[in-house]
Amino acid sequence: MNGGLQMKGTSEKRGRWFLLLAAVLFVVIFVTSFALGKYPVSPRELIHVLWGKLTGAPKNWPDDIELVIFKIRMPRILAGALIGAGLASAGAAYQGLFRNPMVSPDVLGASAGAGFGAALSLLLGLGFAMVSVNAFICGLLAVSVAYLISTRVKQNPTLGMVLAGIMISSLFSSGTSYIKLIADPNNTLPLITYWLMGSISSIRVSELKAACIPILGGMMVLFLMRWKMNLIAVGEDEARSMGINTKVMRVVIVAAATLISSACVSISGMIGWVGLVIPHFARLAVGHDYRIMLPMSMFMGAGFLMIVDNFARLLATQEIPIGILTAFVGAPFFLYLILNRGDKI
Repeated sequence: MNGGLQMKGTSEKRGRWFLLLAAVLFVVIFVTSFALGKYPVSPRELIHVLWGKLTGAPKNWPDDIELVIFKIRMPRILAGALIGAGLASAGAAYQGLFRNPMVSPDVLGASAGAGFGAALSLLLGLGFAMVSVNAFICGLLAVSVAYLISTRVKQNPTLGMVLAGIMISSLFSSGTSYIKLIADPNNTLPLITYWLMGSISSIRVSELKAACIPILGGMMVLFLMRWKMNLIAVGEDEARSMGINTKVMRVVIVAAATLISSACVSISGMIGWVGLVIPHFARLAVGHDYRIMLPMSMFMGAGFLMIVDNFARLLATQEIPIGILTAFVGAPFFLYLILNRGDKI
């Protein structure tokens, strides 16, 4: 028994060291991302400008550097970190809640609903702000409908919610396909297609600020409930024996994860694989303890999406939609996990 406790303590200590390493790597990637681009900004220049802004020191740096840092790179780097962390944490929460490693944030129809809302807004010629708002509303609507359907399944509501989510996703995806069919092929259709590919290049500061509230709020809820996820991931009977109201907890986790997913998709479009693959890497690195695995997923998701975005703007003269690159990176890695580490997934 003492040996088991010692092994558990060693594993937890190892996980915390990996979490600290992930946090350090996140900071390194964040700072390095400012230096990458057509107009390079060194870490020294970045720190000098940021410190000058924070302390109100007299301006002694070129206007070009300030423009590149605050108007061009900072919004998309912050967006990449926020969206990556949000999608990864939502994916980790869904996988633990449904006890299914193949579950991702779009399992309940949030992504498909948000995509439909955005496509409809673009078809109607609405502004970018309304595109984000309607995408967010439709994402929440899709999950709400899936949840209401699942309440009719008395024997296995969790399975009922997954099946309802698949059905709702199919309906909203069909609606998006119809919108693309009737859209103007010269103007509207390219906009819809590009948005659905996923990109953070055109995210404005105002949209980023608005999305911060639901994304950070949902992440905070999941973070505070991470120890309860350990219980529900083992089984609902065990969780109830510990005094956990599993029904209420399920609703809270789904609501928080859906809020995150819908807000992310509403400003970035469809970015796949982050919520599916990153939690697996976090689990392989630190184990199944959600107290460590959830923040590990956040750091890894943020770092991953910032790296992918750097490649998206540097690989070619024309920027590549980030959703394409996440699929290129995520699918082979996930195939590797299945073929070589399938017993540990």
